[in-house]
Order: sequence, then C-alpha cells, then structure tokens
Amino acid sequence: MHRIFQRFIDLLSNAEDLADFSEAMSVTAAALDLSCFAYLALPREQHDEPRLISTYPTTWTSHYLLNRYERIDPVIVQALQDREPFRWGIDVPSGYCTGEQQQLLDEASEFGIRLGFTVPIHDGHGPIAALTFATNQRKASFESCVASHARVLQLIAMFFHAHVRRKLVNRYRIEGLLLSPREFECLEWAAEGKSAWEIGCILGISRNTAASYLNSAKEKLGVRTIVQAAMRLAAAKKSKQN
Repeated sequence: MHRIFQRFIDLLSNAEDLADFSEAMSVTAAALDLSCFAYLALPREQHDEPRLISTYPTTWTSHYLLNRYERIDPVIVQALQDREPFRWGIDVPSGYCTGEQQQLLDEASEFGIRLGFTVPIHDGHGPIAALTFATNQRKASFESCVASHARVLQLIAMFFHAHVRRKLVNRYRIEGLLLSPREFECLEWAAEGKSAWEIGCILGISRNTAASYLNSAKEKLGVRTIVQAAMRLAAAKKSKQN
C-alpha cells in the first residue's frame, strides 16, 4: 500500500489537467483492483455544472450531467448528509429512494455501476465533493480493499480533491469569468477549428448539446460569436504563458 500511495502522490504532484488527474486516480484504482472511479465536485452556483473526473462510461456520464442527476443521485444525497465513507449497492441496506432516484440507479446499473464505496469530502472551502469507487458485481478483491483500507482511501480522496481544487479551479476562468468545465472544453475544441458536430463526437455528446455549451460560454463572455469567444480563450492562454 505504501508503494501505491507514494506513486499516487507523485502522479498528483505532476498533474496539470483533467487527463493527468484521471490518469493518477486510474492507475491507483487499478493497483488496488477497484475497477472504475468517479470524482464529483458540486458547483458553487446552482446553474453551473459539477466538476466530474471519471472512468465511468462516457455515454453514462454525459447522460448524467445533461440530466443534472447530481441533484437527485441518492449517493450524492447521502454524501451531503454524512462525512463518513459508506458502501452502497448490491445487498447493502439503504434508505428510501424516490421513483426518480430508483430510475437513476437502474440506469447506472446498465452501465456496470452497481456497487460502490463513496468518500464524502467536506473540507470547509466550498461545496462538497465525493469520490466513488464502483464495480459491476460483488468481488472479493473489492470488498477486501474497502474493508482493509477505508481510511487510506479517505486520505486519497482528500489529497485528490485538494490538488484538483488548487490546480483546476482557476483553469476555467477567462479574464475573471468562470465557465463550466464542459463549456471550457467545448470552447477549447472550437478554438481548434472543430464544429459543434465534431465536438459532440469527440466528447460523446450530441451536436445540439455541444452547441448549447458553446452558446452558454459565448453569453458568459459577453461576445456575439463563437469565434470571438474562442479568440478570448486563446488570448487568455497566451497571457498566462507570458
């Protein structure tokens, strides 16, 4: 465990973007035989998107974000109420679920997300976050790791959250204006000359959804066209490099 944890810290220290952070946690989860993971940080403003870093299927995460499922997700609801890590899913007693919440769980199970261990993160510096390790079925290795290393997993979650907050929060600001991660990501691809259709294919979302993110970014930046918004992004990046 010491070797795995040290490797995790080294990867975190060198992480600079979403891909780096995803890799750091992916490598660590794989070493612990914990299958897939999802880190979700709730937004400060109600109309903004949560920050999601995950190895869940892209089709599921896009569907989750599009439907704002973080507002009803029973796992996130429990994470808001409880500071202690908890297990959920197959054969794990749980509280009452609304029909809407049960539908969410049923949909998640179709993507192999049926059993999980979630670490709520309440650090006092903003909205809560949660790190979840999930699997599609009960596995001895998963159960053993969760039972034996729950506190280490909690520490991993806190370290991950702290590094993400420190390195990525300001990444989505353009001249002081905060974009959602998806708005920023779509605008980055637009700056590379990609159309809304191409961006949708790259990110696993529909053309209309990509166009909606681009329009939202344009409105937040107070410009008339996507090209102007992309130019603002390019100028902001250049300014940071100088």
